[in-house]
Amino acid sequence: MIHGDELAVFIVLFLLVTVIGFLAARWRRGDLSTLTEWGLGGRRFGSVVTWFLLGGDLYTAYTFVAVPALIFSKGAIGLFALPYTIIVFPIVYVVMPKLWQAGRNLGHITAADYVRDRFKSPFLALLIALTGIVATMPYIALQIFGIQVVIAQMGVNIEISLIVAFVVLAVFTFVSGLRAPALIAMVKDTMIFITVIVAVIYIPIKLGGFGAIFQHTEAAVHAKTSKATDNLPSSLYLAYSSLAFGSALALFLYPHAITGTFSARSQTSIRRNAAFLPAYSFMLGLIALLGYMAVAAHTHVPSASAGGANGIVPALLQQFFAGPLAGFAFAAIAIGALVPAAVMSIAAANLFTRNIWRQYIRPNSTSLSEEATVSKIVSLVVKLGALVFILTVNTANVINFQLAGGVWILQTLPAVILALYVRWLDRWAVVAGWAVGIGLGTYWGVTNPAGLFSSTYKLDVFGWHVGSVYPGFAAFVANLVVVVVWSAVAVAVRGRVPESGITERDYLPTAATV
Repeated sequence: MIHGDELAVFIVLFLLVTVIGFLAARWRRGDLSTLTEWGLGGRRFGSVVTWFLLGGDLYTAYTFVAVPALIFSKGAIGLFALPYTIIVFPIVYVVMPKLWQAGRNLGHITAADYVRDRFKSPFLALLIALTGIVATMPYIALQIFGIQVVIAQMGVNIEISLIVAFVVLAVFTFVSGLRAPALIAMVKDTMIFITVIVAVIYIPIKLGGFGAIFQHTEAAVHAKTSKATDNLPSSLYLAYSSLAFGSALALFLYPHAITGTFSARSQTSIRRNAAFLPAYSFMLGLIALLGYMAVAAHTHVPSASAGGANGIVPALLQQFFAGPLAGFAFAAIAIGALVPAAVMSIAAANLFTRNIWRQYIRPNSTSLSEEATVSKIVSLVVKLGALVFILTVNTANVINFQLAGGVWILQTLPAVILALYVRWLDRWAVVAGWAVGIGLGTYWGVTNPAGLFSSTYKLDVFGWHVGSVYPGFAAFVANLVVVVVWSAVAVAVRGRVPESGITERDYLPTAATV
C-alpha cells in the first residue's frame, strides 16, 4: 500500500536537494573542466563546509540503517561503531594534515598519487587504486540500498524509484562535481539531526521512558523473542575491540574520506574538523538506541524486499510518526545516502582517472579537460554498476560486501599512513604485505562459518585458538609484520634507506596552507 502523505513530503524534499545539487555548479565558481575543481571543489572548502561534507560523507546510510539494525538483531556488539568513531578522530588530527600538505604541495588528487610519488612506484599506486575502487563499489551499493529500504516502506515501486534516484544523483554529480554533495550535506545533516532528536524524545515517551525500553529488551531476550541484549558476552570482547580499532584505522583510508579531506583549504580546517566531528558520534549513539526501541516496541520486521531486519528503523519511524513526519524522516535517510554515494563515485572515478587512465592508458596526455571528462564519465559508470548490483544481488549480502571493503581498504594503511612517518619502508615489502593482508582477509571472509565476510572470525594460529576476532584487523597485523620485517632485512642487506620520491620539504606548509 502506498502511503501518499509520506510520499508527498518525500518527493518535495527530494526535489529540493535536486535543485540544490544543480545550483551547486554556480557556488564558489571554478573551472569545472579541471579535475581539481570538479573532483576536489578547488581545494577551497573551509572548516564549516568541510565539517558538513565529512560528516555527510562518513556517517552514511550504513550509520542510519545498518547500525541500529545490528543492535536490534544481535545486541551490544553493534555498539562497536561508537568507540571506533571516537578513536579515529585523534588519529585524523595527527595524520591527515601531513598527508593533505604533501598532496597540496605536489598536486595529488588521490591517496594513490601520494603512494606513487612516495615509493616511486606506479605499480604499488595501481594496487592501492584498485583496492580503493573495489572497496568503494559495495559501499556505494549500500547507499542505494538505504534508499531502497525507505522507498519500500512507503509502498512505492522499488525498481522505478531507484532508477529515478540514480538519474538524479548521476546528473547533478556530473554537472556540479564535489560541490553538489558538499552543499546538499548541509541540508541533509540538518534533517538528520531533527529526525534523530524528535525520535529519541518522542518514542521513549510513548514507550514509558528509557528504563522501560531496556526492561522490555531484557524481557524479550529472556523470552527468546529477540537476540538483542544490552550485555556483551566475554567471548566477544576481542571481537568487539578488534572490530572497533580496525574500523577506526580503516575509515579515513577510504577514497571518499581522502577526497573530503583533500578538498579542505588548510591544515587548520582539517584539525578543527577532527576536533568537532565527534558531535556526529553523539548523534550515532542516539541512532543506535533506535535498535533497542524497536525491540521494546515489538516493531514488525519488514519483508525481505523492504530490507528485512535492515529496514527496522524505517519501520519503527512509520510505527510512531504521523505520515508527514515519517516522510520527512525517510527523506532524511534517502538524502543521507545521496551525499556519500556522490562523493564515493567521484573518489572512485578520480582513482581510475589519475592512477589507471593517466598512468597506463594515456600517459602522454597533458589535457586537464580530458582528465576531468574521463572522471565524470567513470563516476556515471560506477553509480550505474552499483545500481545494477543492488537490483540483481540478494540485498541480504550487501552489508557483508561492505564489510569486505573494510577488510581490503585496511591493507593500504602501510603504504598511505605508515609511509608518512617511516622512511625505511621498502616498496616490495609494502607490496608483499598488501598481498598477504588481502589474501588472508579474503580467505577468512569467504570461508567464515559465521557467514560471508562476517565481522567476526574464530581464528586459530598454529593450533592456538586466538578467539573471535575482526578478520580485517587480523589480516592487517599479518600485513604489518611482513612490511616491517622485510623492510628491516632489506635495509640491512643494502646498507641504506630506500630513496623516497617525497622529501621532508614537501611535507612543510606554506603560509597559505597552515
